[in-house]
Amino acid sequence: QLQLVESGGASVQPGGSLRLSCEASGPTERTYAITWFRQLPGKEREGVSCISDRSERTLYADSVSGRFTISRDNAKNTMYLQMDSLLPEDTALYYCSSTALGISGQGTQVTVSS
Repeated sequence: QLQLVESGGASVQPGGSLRLSCEASGPTERTYAITWFRQLPGKEREGVSCISDRSERTLYADSVSGRFTISRDNAKNTMYLQMDSLLPEDTALYYCSSTALGISGQGTQVTVSS
């Protein structure tokens, strides 16, 4: 079974940048579209961005459009979320997910605070 593991979360000041990674392991012969979600405790998850299996299409939530960039390197089985101009409201647990397979990683915490 495919597994997803996120990394790259940290505490940063407003205006800072982070790059999150989502590494897939297991049967990676086939690639899938990946979505980055974020969630705060007690709140519904929010779809942040998604990328098609061969990077032909990308989508962004209005709240992050122009600040976040999603990408992937299928040779490395890794998807990325570059986050720039971070705001305090970007604070959340970020996780990647394959909705086609119904799997998600454990997440990586991003905290934006002065």
